[in-house]
Amino acid sequence: MTTHLDSPDAAQIGHRLWRRVLGNVAAAPVSLGCMLVLWVSGAAIAGFADGFRVPLAATGRSFPEHWWVLFSSAFWARNLAGYVLGTALLLTVGVLVERRIGSRRFAAAAVAGQVLGVAAATGFVAVAAGVMGDWTQQMSGHLFMGPTALVCGALLASTASMTTLWRRRVRLVVFALLGLLALYNGGFADLVRLFAAIAGALVGPLLSGRKPRTPHPVSSRHEGRVLIALLVAVTAIGPVIAGLAPHAVGPLSVLRFLFTNIQPVDPQTLQTLCVDPAQAKDCAAAQLQLRAGAGGTFMAVLPSFLLLLLADGLRRGRRFAWAGTLLIQGALSAMALVTIIGVLQPTAPDTAATEGLAAMDAAVSGHPLTLALPLLVPVLISVLLLSRRGLFPVQAPHGTYRHLAALLTALAFVLGLVYLGAGVLMAGDFTPAPGLGELLADIPDRFLPLGYMFDLSPAFVPQSTATTVLYEGIGITFWAITGVALLRTFLRPAHDRHSLDEVRARAIITTHDGGSLAWMTTWPGNSYWFAPSGQSFVAYRVIGGIALTLGPPVGPGEAQEEAFDEFTAHCALNGWSPCFYSVPQELKKHATASGWASVQVAQETILDLKSLTFKGKKFQDIRTATNNAAKAGVRAEWTSYPAATLPVQTQIQEISEEWVADKKIPEMGFTLGSLDELNDPEVRCLIAIDNDKKVHAVTSWLPVYRDGTVIGWTLDFIRRRTTGLRASAEFLIASAATSLKEEGCEFISLSGAPLAQPPHSDRTTDPPPVPTGMDRLLDQLGTTLEPIYGFRSLLGFKAKFQPRYVPLYMLYPDPAALPAIGNAVARAYLPEMRFGQGMSLARTLLRTLLTKTPKSRRTPPPALILPKTAPPVPGNPISSDTLGGPA
Repeated sequence: MTTHLDSPDAAQIGHRLWRRVLGNVAAAPVSLGCMLVLWVSGAAIAGFADGFRVPLAATGRSFPEHWWVLFSSAFWARNLAGYVLGTALLLTVGVLVERRIGSRRFAAAAVAGQVLGVAAATGFVAVAAGVMGDWTQQMSGHLFMGPTALVCGALLASTASMTTLWRRRVRLVVFALLGLLALYNGGFADLVRLFAAIAGALVGPLLSGRKPRTPHPVSSRHEGRVLIALLVAVTAIGPVIAGLAPHAVGPLSVLRFLFTNIQPVDPQTLQTLCVDPAQAKDCAAAQLQLRAGAGGTFMAVLPSFLLLLLADGLRRGRRFAWAGTLLIQGALSAMALVTIIGVLQPTAPDTAATEGLAAMDAAVSGHPLTLALPLLVPVLISVLLLSRRGLFPVQAPHGTYRHLAALLTALAFVLGLVYLGAGVLMAGDFTPAPGLGELLADIPDRFLPLGYMFDLSPAFVPQSTATTVLYEGIGITFWAITGVALLRTFLRPAHDRHSLDEVRARAIITTHDGGSLAWMTTWPGNSYWFAPSGQSFVAYRVIGGIALTLGPPVGPGEAQEEAFDEFTAHCALNGWSPCFYSVPQELKKHATASGWASVQVAQETILDLKSLTFKGKKFQDIRTATNNAAKAGVRAEWTSYPAATLPVQTQIQEISEEWVADKKIPEMGFTLGSLDELNDPEVRCLIAIDNDKKVHAVTSWLPVYRDGTVIGWTLDFIRRRTTGLRASAEFLIASAATSLKEEGCEFISLSGAPLAQPPHSDRTTDPPPVPTGMDRLLDQLGTTLEPIYGFRSLLGFKAKFQPRYVPLYMLYPDPAALPAIGNAVARAYLPEMRFGQGMSLARTLLRTLLTKTPKSRRTPPPALILPKTAPPVPGNPISSDTLGGPA
């Protein structure tokens, strides 16, 4: 009987796969040619044996005397492993890059990376010799050889042709890796590869026919977390690399004495210790460290291990990871200060216990700058974490870390008992033999790396294999279990972790008439005021003395005006000026009767599902989008972000990051949701997905309750893939309306476009009013942000669905507070705005406020005056390509 593996089909598949691989390689002639030159030159040079004296490898002193090393160093390796590694890079990365950008561009980028990389590294060594003499002197004798520089240059050049998201990802990973090696290992080859990558990143846009662009600042909260997590991970891995590398000379390599306890024992020192019977204990301790295997290495890099775990938590926005990282960095800063003081002491170390100080003293001698680095790096990271505290608001479910602390306490107690009991039974295998008191006093040290404090020697050391396993295994077991348990807390869903106020607010929303924007009050950043009756609340945030609310009071409709007055009195008691943002017409009438001023800030777009049918000429674009989706095999699927599969979650993240990647200002908040707000089981997601499981677009919908029942849904998050179905946004909204109508919902809200001039649906009978100072301020803010976020285009896009418009207002009691209110609104939408951006925006808004209103009445631009049935304005097409998310 013939098996499936032996069948002709399997053989044909393997043959086709092999032919495809060969075809890909053959389609990359430059990469293939570089590989052949590498092996031919290596074989030819090997034939000369020791008779070949022409230098081919590059060093810090090669240029200009041995100028040919700019080229020759790429096609020569030290040993067989170097040739194999170079071949692997050319056949994988080289082939893929060449097929992407073409052979000519690949060749130009490879030459630029190789030549400029070697030249820049050589120049850096010459210039830095006067500033960082010790480092450059040790590095100048290092060699560079192999095709790694040209591959790095070509790879970074190819990123110019990638999408914004993947360009940032590739550059981030490559530069993080190369920077880590250059700063910690510090070899000449590391510098060459780093400069080659920089050259490739600069040359790539020129080869693509455009000028290099200045990188935009981080615009996404998720991206900011990833960058900080990567920085923490690099500073955790770097000292380990420096500790394991035999000749690490990088400017930050001295940090291995702070982060790790990887300290090679000098054989001569070991022999001296073991000859003297009086130093038998120190001899045994040095031997123990010398023969420490994987377990000992694990304990030696414990701080780095913990920081790597916490970096994963930082990536997920966890507050506990932020606090834990800050605590470890603070402890390392204190240890750095103690260590530096020890190095600067004039007394020379004379025992194995101070071997680490001696090594550090030798590493920093003659180089005062490196004495400050161990202190400055943890301090700078601590400052960064403190300044970006708002990026890490996610908390684990209630009681998570209380249970974790109980688990670890019980684990430490059990392991301590095991160590105590087994130590008493095997006391004879220790030097010197410990008693019960000595074992008990030694238990805390078992949970720390061996000899981590340089000035302390162990009280006793193991001699046999069994006692060594016991001696080292206690700490390894404890921290391994701790790491797994800690990682699990980061993986636990955080959506069921709410403050008591938020839980109370959610109960009121689901019990009474919350309104279409009420669910936004549960988002992070809001504080809560509850009415004395306990049936109403107001969500607000205090910014610059302004109590800015998110919507009207939530609760029974008949108690809304009373809650309004009570919250106003609460603000007066606290010295705040209240400002109600995005409230309906009914509350505006009550506020106007009390002497408040108002300005229309948005116009909510409502689709009444009971009478909705996408028929007639006015819905032609919607039907076309639905038909195109069916032809492309794209369907709409309901899910939620926490319940979605990992591939779907990953694609949603990619779509979101791709949209915000090109923004020049940070991602907005307040009434605009992001991935953080999407991660809620109560929020439904409708995704456009094809038969290949590719997500083309995603929308999120917030529930609208009345008397405990969901009666409608509000559109919040809407983003599409740039290479996906073009009309996927229209398709998803139409699909949601049809599906929710079948579920019995009364309406869906497409929300409002913030900072966009709303359409005056009744303009035929009542002309637009003369703009006030606040009208001009908000209009200018919207104009400033329109090229970036497209709020006004978004408002026009919603007109395709022929919605019912409901005006939303901002209410404020004191016109003198307008500048402070404008600042509060801007900071609410842009909480991560940099100081320079804020000053520029403030100057623009101030000029707007001071501008004298023309005598003739100002009317909104024609493209923004959209009646209820207005189609997209001719000459100003509305495209869903720029949609980011309505609110």
